[in-house]
Amino acid sequence: MKLAKPAIAVRIHAVPATALKEMTIMSEAENAALVRRWFDEVWNERRDATVHELLHPEAVGHLEGLVSHGVNDFLSARAFILRAFPDFHIVVEETAAQGDNVVVRWSANGSHGGDFLGVAATGAPVSFRGITWMRLSAGRLVEGWDVWNQGRVLDELRAQAGHPPG
Repeated sequence: MKLAKPAIAVRIHAVPATALKEMTIMSEAENAALVRRWFDEVWNERRDATVHELLHPEAVGHLEGLVSHGVNDFLSARAFILRAFPDFHIVVEETAAQGDNVVVRWSANGSHGGDFLGVAATGAPVSFRGITWMRLSAGRLVEGWDVWNQGRVLDELRAQAGHPPG
């Protein structure tokens, strides 16, 4: 019994020139530089234009206690942090890139100048550390995971405000 070879149809589509930029593959070094730019301009310089430029409109952010979808959700989450810590400053301590993924180890500090998860402003200085894992595509952030010691910071602020921990 002889088996027939299956017929394979291949359809080739031309890619419009405008889409070529979206298909750009960036090196690991370029991805790491873009993520450093994100932290500097979005967090330290508070540039909304950079959020719109670098964050994909359908990006998903897995943050402590919530998931954000798209630019507006991210801007709202960032505004929440900046209301609580108006002088918030972040330092990128190290990055590691592999393919389209960049992992960032960072530290942050600021003063508790506004409500944070039910704790009114204490004026207390805060510092904390975290790790962010970001996935990029064609020079834009498409997904991110943030982990930081939010529970410890919240306990310290509650103690400053005279509230019991947890």
